Amino acid sequence: MNILLINHYAGSNQHGMEYRPFYLAKEWNKLGHQVTIVAASFSHVRSVQPTITKDFTEEDIEGIKYIWINTPSYEGNGLKRVINMLTFIAKLFRYSLDLKQKNNPDIVIASSTYPLDIYPALYIANSNQAKLVFEVHDLWPLSPIELGKMSRWHPFIVVMQWAENFACVQSDYVVSMLPKAANYMQEHGMKKHKFNYIPNGVNIDEWKISQQSLPELHQQVIDKLQESGKFIIGYAGAHGLANSLFNLIDAANLLKNKPVAFVLVGQGAEKHNLQQKVLQFGLDKVFLLPSISKQSIPCFLQNMDALFIGLQKQSLFRFGVSPNKLMDYMMAGKPVIHAIEAGNDLVTESGCGISIPPEDPVALAQAVEQIMSFPISKLTSMGIKGKNYVLLHHDYQVLAQNFLQSVTANLTNKSYGNKFKVL
Repeated sequence: MNILLINHYAGSNQHGMEYRPFYLAKEWNKLGHQVTIVAASFSHVRSVQPTITKDFTEEDIEGIKYIWINTPSYEGNGLKRVINMLTFIAKLFRYSLDLKQKNNPDIVIASSTYPLDIYPALYIANSNQAKLVFEVHDLWPLSPIELGKMSRWHPFIVVMQWAENFACVQSDYVVSMLPKAANYMQEHGMKKHKFNYIPNGVNIDEWKISQQSLPELHQQVIDKLQESGKFIIGYAGAHGLANSLFNLIDAANLLKNKPVAFVLVGQGAEKHNLQQKVLQFGLDKVFLLPSISKQSIPCFLQNMDALFIGLQKQSLFRFGVSPNKLMDYMMAGKPVIHAIEAGNDLVTESGCGISIPPEDPVALAQAVEQIMSFPISKLTSMGIKGKNYVLLHHDYQVLAQNFLQSVTANLTNKSYGNKFKVL
């Protein structure tokens, strides 16, 4: 089967976030399917942008065909980002005939944060008698309405709402990473039978192969803390407002006389401000270290005693969350302190740590003290529960199979013939 996956922000193991399209495509290739990923040449979430030689650049990455559509760069969420989106959509239409002829898709997946790509995706699907899948990452335009405080009647929001409604009605199938999104999608025209929840996951093979060691600076800091008997709370990921790291610093200040240290790796808009707050409080057991490679993340996580994940309190999370970071934490086999209020809670469900209210430094400090008091046997048990949960529910090999099996079952049940009876 030929699969065309359109994802504006798609990355790879060479380019960084976002990884989901790459991992799904790898597993689909193993099942004998041909996958083409179409993405914009510039994305703010990638650590490395692809090399573009022309408007429509093809590249092979581990057997997956990537098509990079040349789009302008941008910073932040202003007009230039909107221009980047519109350029991507316009060029998708412009090259739709080429995409059809070169890839002959059986399934077209519109997988992007914003829903405008549903229009060229449907055009490509219809012109090739392919089936259309709408993959929902974030709920747009609800996200900019609730997080960005934009008016429902702003022209940008109105256009996005038309696109989302169109996608809910016109798609043959809807996949979401948000477990509680089904009712919302039905309110916007989706039939109940179309929906399936396919969360984010981990690539198990990457955890089995030899992993990179840590940079010298990071290893020296960790070695010194371990030698002095400190209980180490780790964090790996973005340093932005959404990640609730200022609350972690406040909690560290409450625990400054306790034998606990905090090691944070990563970059982000708030890193400088976080460093200033650490200096202001005089915290000598809080370390904000540079980013490390994805291949070094397992080594870092497994050197920690416990791991922290937090998000700001947002009503939008009532539909659930599926953080990649949490999957890595659980795969590392370490207990997790989870400061997120959402429609789902994998930490409580799996028993791999402690869940507390978000944006509450006192509760966070208490959770750290509680987890420090646990015997090693209990910490180990928590870590094993988290790892087993991920292996059972979040292995990309399983998720990729579930994705296609659920889609093809849905389509064959609707009497589309034998074309999709391939799994």
